[in-house]
Amino acid sequence: MGCAPSIHISDSRVVYHSSKESEECNSPHQTNTTMSQQQQGNPVPGLFIKSSNTSTYKVRTNSSKKDKRENSQSMEAETQTSRSSVKAPVTDVQFGPMRLHQNQLQVLLVFAKEDNQSNGFCWACEKAGFRCNIARTPESALECFLDKHHDIIIIDHRHSRYFDAEALCRSIRTTKPSENTVIIGVVRRHADREESSILPLISAGFTRRYVENSNIMACYNELIQLEFGEVQAQFKLRACNSLFTALEKSQEAIEITSEDHVIQYVNPAFETMMGYQIGELIGKELTEVPINEKKADFLDTINSCIKIGKEWQGMYYAKKKNGDSVQQNVKILPVIGQGGKIRHYVSISRLCNDNNKAEKTCERVQAESQTDIQTCRHKDRRKGSLDVRSTTSRGSDGSSQRRHSSMARIHSMTIEAPITKVINIINAAQESSPMPVAEALDRVLEILRTTELYSPQLGTKDEDPHTSDLVGGLMTDGLRRLSGNEYILSAKQTHQVAGSLISPISLNDIPPQITQAMENEEHWDFDIFELEAATHKRPLVYLGLKIFARFGICEFLNCSESTLRSWLQVMEANYHSSNSYHNSTHSADVLHATAYFLSKERVKQTLDPIDEVAALIAATVHDVDHPGRTNSFLCNAGSELAILYNDTAVLESHHAALAFQLTTRDDKCNIFKNMERNEYRTLRQAIIDMVLATEMTKHFEHVNKFVNSINKPLAALEENGNNGDGESIKTVLTSPENRILIKRMLIKCADISNPCRPIEQCIEWAGRISEEYFAQTDEEKRQGLPVVMPVFDRNTCSIPKSQISFIDYFITDMFDAWDAFADLPNLMQHLDNNFKYWKGLDERKLRSLRPPPE
Repeated sequence: MGCAPSIHISDSRVVYHSSKESEECNSPHQTNTTMSQQQQGNPVPGLFIKSSNTSTYKVRTNSSKKDKRENSQSMEAETQTSRSSVKAPVTDVQFGPMRLHQNQLQVLLVFAKEDNQSNGFCWACEKAGFRCNIARTPESALECFLDKHHDIIIIDHRHSRYFDAEALCRSIRTTKPSENTVIIGVVRRHADREESSILPLISAGFTRRYVENSNIMACYNELIQLEFGEVQAQFKLRACNSLFTALEKSQEAIEITSEDHVIQYVNPAFETMMGYQIGELIGKELTEVPINEKKADFLDTINSCIKIGKEWQGMYYAKKKNGDSVQQNVKILPVIGQGGKIRHYVSISRLCNDNNKAEKTCERVQAESQTDIQTCRHKDRRKGSLDVRSTTSRGSDGSSQRRHSSMARIHSMTIEAPITKVINIINAAQESSPMPVAEALDRVLEILRTTELYSPQLGTKDEDPHTSDLVGGLMTDGLRRLSGNEYILSAKQTHQVAGSLISPISLNDIPPQITQAMENEEHWDFDIFELEAATHKRPLVYLGLKIFARFGICEFLNCSESTLRSWLQVMEANYHSSNSYHNSTHSADVLHATAYFLSKERVKQTLDPIDEVAALIAATVHDVDHPGRTNSFLCNAGSELAILYNDTAVLESHHAALAFQLTTRDDKCNIFKNMERNEYRTLRQAIIDMVLATEMTKHFEHVNKFVNSINKPLAALEENGNNGDGESIKTVLTSPENRILIKRMLIKCADISNPCRPIEQCIEWAGRISEEYFAQTDEEKRQGLPVVMPVFDRNTCSIPKSQISFIDYFITDMFDAWDAFADLPNLMQHLDNNFKYWKGLDERKLRSLRPPPE
């Protein structure tokens, strides 16, 4: 090739290396020893040698004119600094999650003849620690580049008479290795001429230009800027080849779009799956290609997620080019780019090839769940219930145990709604799950995205009409089968207690017969009806005074006993004594149950004094001013309350609001007047939350949250042998979120605890609620309103059947969960006995409260 041999230069010595080019030039193969000898004599002709007293390179030569001419035609010189050079070479570059190792940079100088500019770049390469080659002709430059694949090529563009620099650049750019090479054009400095355009250089393939400046630091600075600018950028781009190789070979279909949803890339797997060629998709908007069958609202759901930078995962149907539909598991990931904005979307899809198997898997899981439930039933008293302790304590099936405990491991995350957290956890589990499991989880996600997450789905065939009517009457807000009639409840005036009615009673002044009726009020078997008779249907004031005194409510509220007494009298006066069920006796009964639950050891460990105060006050006021009609009736009738509360939790909202109105209206009964503001707000919020929890439309939501957040974590701790780990149990019990769930569950159980009372009380309460429902049905018929609960017709209703349905559907699961938490064996025994009683009447085809006398 006519190239001179390369050299290695350090500050102390010059080492001559043999090479292919040196052999072609018939140069002798010399060892270091020989080179040392030559250093002592004459240096090798035509080599750049750094003198001891200068910082520039010069040519030392004793060769003939012929040697000079040959060496001027083609020359290669390699320079490399020692470890003590000014700048150590770059080794590692971070590219996203990739760590790349960058070898020592290589620079090719293409100068037809030696001058200060070429020498300046040679010295700069040594200073920067780069390997440097010099070529004198376009042919040798191209050959040298193809051999070494330089990172930087600097071409002399100043002397067109020697070679065409732009033509050489174009030739280099036609080669594959030049894709990530930086090419610099050295141009003349024209101080007296107008600045020329750089476009011709760009068109030829140059990366940038360098206006001639032989100053060594100028050359060095240029190389350093290139190293940390264009060269490093090209180095990272070169690493992208590995990523694109992974994309091209991936078995999952991958689609990349811009932030405007313009398709930028699809991989071969996507082409195969969808039947399109890449050329048919690139550059088109997603809306131009009919590759999905997603509904508009579904698309909105996806977009609302990914546009805020969150990943979306789910299943949808896509349309292939031939029109066939395919079901896909899809994950869409937003990619954050410049300015912190979303610049791309990456969609990863895979076919659901085993849907039938997935469905069978789901069915098997459901069947196993049903089997588990059946094994936990009280065989003699209910159809569908779940023994929380039994379910969570089984450890034989590891995967089942993990499924049961997984819901309890959901912790707080900012901003996201709890259901979003659940969906994200399932999405994460899908990534490492086998296909059938992943597809079964897709069906789970579909269920989770429905609105009625906690309400069991009743069958439409052979369903017990008593259960259906109870659900319709208690768990909906009406608005069914509306006629044109409207029933407007008259605005009810609240009752103020007349002065003559307020007697100066205290606990010490209570009549003996009333005191006797309240003797065993701390026990569950306390007879509220005996107290009702002794107080002439005013049991709430007396029982309230005693229970509130036992819990130190006046001390906590910093109010006098007379203020508390006035408050209790006002509350009781605003219960309707004409209601057969929802009257002050029911309020007193719920207050008693609440106090009983608060005395249980597990509950006392969990709740603070302010929680106890809130629970007792909420129990007292939870049904104040109840009209004896259900929410469904009020909504269908177009009552003022339903209009005021937008048909949502009408009565419960009214009870809470009125209780505070009555309390704060008059200082004489304002039990909150001496409280500190923040403490009052906390107490008020807790009372409102508990009263609203008595609304039956949220029944299953409250029960399921309690089971999954309280029962199951506690059972898991017990299984793992952590009975003595007080801290772990305390963490579960005392977190603010769980305390709220416990208070809600407490008042719900107190509110509908009638089936867990002794048999005679249970029968009395059943008769009272049935009479109230009968009266509502009668009024609905008179007013031409929709009949919410048709089975509660006094002429045809089977009270035993209605009680069996109520216990089966609402009571059993809830009290199983509450018993697992609070330990209430006596209540569960009453529940069993009462269920058997009603079942016995039903088996005898009796519809009354009691069997006929024999």
